[in-house]
Amino acid sequence: MTGMIVVGDYDPSWDERFQDLRQRLAPHVADLAISIEHVGSTAVPGCVAKPIIDLDIVVAEEAAMPELISRLTGRGYRHEGDLGIVGREAFRAASAAPEHHLYGVVAGSKPHLDHILLRDYLRQRPDEVRRYSALKRTLAERFHADSEGRRDYSTAKSALVEELVAKSYAARAAGEP
Repeated sequence: MTGMIVVGDYDPSWDERFQDLRQRLAPHVADLAISIEHVGSTAVPGCVAKPIIDLDIVVAEEAAMPELISRLTGRGYRHEGDLGIVGREAFRAASAAPEHHLYGVVAGSKPHLDHILLRDYLRQRPDEVRRYSALKRTLAERFHADSEGRRDYSTAKSALVEELVAKSYAARAAGEP
C-alpha cells in the first residue's frame, strides 16, 4: 500500500535548497533567463508544504522557450509539456537531482504572475497561510502518495488556491503587497 501524502512545517533549509538549485541552473540559462524564482509553498515562510522546491525560470519572450527546453533537456531534464497549464512548460529532473519541480514561464504571463503574485500575497498574510496550511494538512491525511492521490490532493485544494490567486491579483490592482 502506498503511504499518505507528506506535508511538513515550513523549513528554513528550503530556501537554501532553492539557492543551490538556482546556482546549478543559472550557468546554463543565464543568457535566456530574466530570473529564476522560488515559487510554491516552500517559498512562503510559515506555510506547510510537501518538501519539494518549485522553481520558475522566467524568460523575456515565448521565442526563447524552445532554446530553454533544448538546454534543460541537454542537462538531463525531461520536458513534460504544459501539463494542462497553457504558457507554462514543465520539466522533470533526473532522479539524481534534489527533488524539485521546474517550470519555464514567460515574464508577465498568467502562469508567471499566478506563481509570483500568490507567493508574494501569502508572504504578507499569515492568516491566509494558516488557512491554506490547515487545508493542506487535512487533505494530506485523506490522500495516498500515488499518482491518483496526488492528483486528487491537488484538485481538492484547487478552489482555495484559485481564491487566493484571485485575491493576489486584487491586492496587486489595489497597490497592496
